[in-house]
Amino acid sequence: MSAQQTIFVGGEWREAASGATREILDPADARPFAVVSEGGAEDVDAAVDAAREAFDGGAGVWPRTAVIERAALLRRVAGLLRRDRESLGALESRDAGKTVEEGRVDVDCVADAFAYFADLVTNESGGRVVDAGSPDVHSVVVHEPVGVCALITPWNYPLLQASWKIAPALAAGNTFVVKPSEITPLTTVALIDLLTEAGLPPGVANLVTGAGDPVGARMAEHPDVDLVSFTGGLASGTKVMRAAAPGVKKVALELGGKNPNVVFADSCATDEGFDTAVDQALNAAFIHSGQVCSAGSRLIVEESLRERFVAELARRAARIRLGRGSGEGVECGPLVSAGQLAKTEEYVASALADGAVLRAGGKRPEPGEQRPAAGYFYEPTVLDQCHREMRVVREEVFGPVLTVETFRTEDEAVALANDTEYGLAGGVWTADPGRARRVAGRLRHGTVWINDFHPYLPQAEWGGFGKSGIGRELGPAGLAEYREAKHIYQNLAPRPVRWFAG
Repeated sequence: MSAQQTIFVGGEWREAASGATREILDPADARPFAVVSEGGAEDVDAAVDAAREAFDGGAGVWPRTAVIERAALLRRVAGLLRRDRESLGALESRDAGKTVEEGRVDVDCVADAFAYFADLVTNESGGRVVDAGSPDVHSVVVHEPVGVCALITPWNYPLLQASWKIAPALAAGNTFVVKPSEITPLTTVALIDLLTEAGLPPGVANLVTGAGDPVGARMAEHPDVDLVSFTGGLASGTKVMRAAAPGVKKVALELGGKNPNVVFADSCATDEGFDTAVDQALNAAFIHSGQVCSAGSRLIVEESLRERFVAELARRAARIRLGRGSGEGVECGPLVSAGQLAKTEEYVASALADGAVLRAGGKRPEPGEQRPAAGYFYEPTVLDQCHREMRVVREEVFGPVLTVETFRTEDEAVALANDTEYGLAGGVWTADPGRARRVAGRLRHGTVWINDFHPYLPQAEWGGFGKSGIGRELGPAGLAEYREAKHIYQNLAPRPVRWFAG
């Protein structure tokens, strides 16, 4: 299997400076299906130099390119993504383990993000005029690109998370170096090809594949990087923040969550309401095998409803069809790696040792035609009678594991939902509109769904409270992350101040 050149610097693909490579494994069978370049600090330095030159050197045309032209390029990228939807969706499926249909949906969302940021910058005014209180003064606040951006993305949604950073960075006029996860780099490599096909000038987009240390670490600390945007785990995020601190860089962090899904009994007063709430609880917890930063992995259900709800939830969870993402009828794929599988098993064992009751799953499935024995599969798992002292309730598992807690009053429900060091997302299920608004208003989470779970809109900000991170992606605030505000004050009738007698 020949190695693919996956380091992109100054408009050209190249091997790693060291010549090192890495095998990319198919999580469905643990077999290598691609070989990529394994970059290092030297490759990062070259990529940052190219991005720096493309921003403010002789080739620095992108930040000075008219907004309408930058927007036109983003729209061309959106069109190319839609053109290649099938191949990109299949590649994302094989690389990350998700179903092909999930991969296709990801591509649709990526195209929407590029189109949204194109529209956003096109429809902006030329600046905010500030009244200085004098007709002899023209005062305006404008927004300019930050400069060279280091973009570090996770393994669970490689293409989607790259787009949430790349699209606003380009819309604002920045250049960048992107590092995808070393586990799932292939669709980000493909996206760089699409940017080139769309006409992005050399040096604006650069990519270095490789491990977080040294590649991500060097990107975060590099003196010529102006902004670091990182999506990943809390421990890695704190390292990124620490590395960026000496340079006083702008930092944006999306660090995951431990997300509550609160179900009040009144939402299940009818058979239809009950069916919908159970169905959505499954979606909240088990989409992409629970490897979602906003996964509703904490079911917090009203005590009077608990037994009926959990019994049906467990019955349906046991029927979820596992297999290779491209398989016919497969609803849930494998975990992304052997390490993630082992981590999930350890969390479940810890929960059972702490008194949790296993209602479904809790083990690797029997091998089958669509589930090779070497694949990283784990059954959707429901753990009942959980409490806050359990690690599985406090910490982000990133696997198909749902914990169940109960409440009796609205205040207790809110207290449980907010009892987390994270604050990314949460859901509220109730038939009472007043209660829905009250509870949503009291939850300390960046996104709150009422009678739904998981949808997001590119025009609405995404990010969290607490240890879920700093800053926002998507929406106008997502664009603002990649800009600096500048106040330009023009005196139209200058004259001596005479402060000093002279």
